[in-house]
Amino acid sequence: MKAIGILGGLSPESTSHYYEHIIRTYFERFGDYNYPEVLIYSVNFQKYVEWQESGKWSAAAEDMIKIFSALHNAGADFGILATNTMHKVFETVQTGTPMPLISIMDATGKQIEVAGYKTVGLLGTIFTMRESFYKNDLGKRGIDVIVPKDDEQEYINRVIYEELTRGEVKKESRARFIEIVTNLNGEGAEGVILGCTEIPMIISEDDCGVTLFNTTKIHAEAALEYALKE
Repeated sequence: MKAIGILGGLSPESTSHYYEHIIRTYFERFGDYNYPEVLIYSVNFQKYVEWQESGKWSAAAEDMIKIFSALHNAGADFGILATNTMHKVFETVQTGTPMPLISIMDATGKQIEVAGYKTVGLLGTIFTMRESFYKNDLGKRGIDVIVPKDDEQEYINRVIYEELTRGEVKKESRARFIEIVTNLNGEGAEGVILGCTEIPMIISEDDCGVTLFNTTKIHAEAALEYALKE
């Protein structure tokens, strides 16, 4: 099996969910402990927050290239970036990295195609919702993406950074997220992408009654499938 290199720490909650899902899913499928080796490089989250806020995406890309190169030198055969927002510079990072990387947007797009949906909602950080990288990537598959209203985007972003990345889940925040998903469904979204790897901490399909695309789970499973390929 191929060894998986995870660039994590953006945030620690989602990184731990990636690792656990890969290992638990393998065990559920095969019933033994022969799961793939996993190398995790947990970054300094503060640096990435500052780079995002100041628009220094190239600095973040350069840092990620160095990290994936270090993971490759340590024995990783391929890598995943355990966050949605930093996929804004995925192509740049892939170009500079000496091993293949699995894109969260590509993995999610395939799942939406399997579901047969043509219009989906997108929740995420303010950067993921307002920038065009997610919309453009899914648009290549003929999938339209709609996002919440500006005030809803501000609310989602605040909860992500001030609560979820710190491991906090509040009832009032869950209720507001459910309301936002319901609004997107009413505007034509056949399903909704949880385009931030922390959002599955706060809502599930049982809460919303709408198909939710859990990008953490989808991405982790795509990594496991790639690791198992001959």
